[in-house]
Amino acid sequence: MRVTLSDTARQYIALFEDETGATARDCVVFEDGDDEERVVFLVKSGDMAKAIGSGGETVRNVETQLGKSVVLVEDADTPEAFVANALAPAAVYNVTVSEDDETVAYAEVDSEDTGIAIGEGGRNIAAAEKLAKRHYDIDDIQLT
Repeated sequence: MRVTLSDTARQYIALFEDETGATARDCVVFEDGDDEERVVFLVKSGDMAKAIGSGGETVRNVETQLGKSVVLVEDADTPEAFVANALAPAAVYNVTVSEDDETVAYAEVDSEDTGIAIGEGGRNIAAAEKLAKRHYDIDDIQLT
């Protein structure tokens, strides 16, 4: 599946990669209301430690330079692992992808982490769904 990046996303990826030394595979900007923007970077598998940095210092530098909140999601080789990573830090036990009229990922999330997976105003699951659609053509994510 081919992902199209906006000029802004390409600029953010260049800054992210220069600052962290990690590879970003995608970048999506979300407006969370009150004119607050959040930038979600899809980080190459294995590069998450570089992206975060010691004590989170590297990702905080990126946030400062962008003037926006930054969220990192680690890429994965399978749609199931991808969905689990996109819902982190929620504890995801199992993901099953069903392909009927729509492609739906069913994610088994620890009951105590359901709120984390959904996020304030549904922002975490919305980001996970957008990334899953862009990279694995998953139409919906359902928490079980």
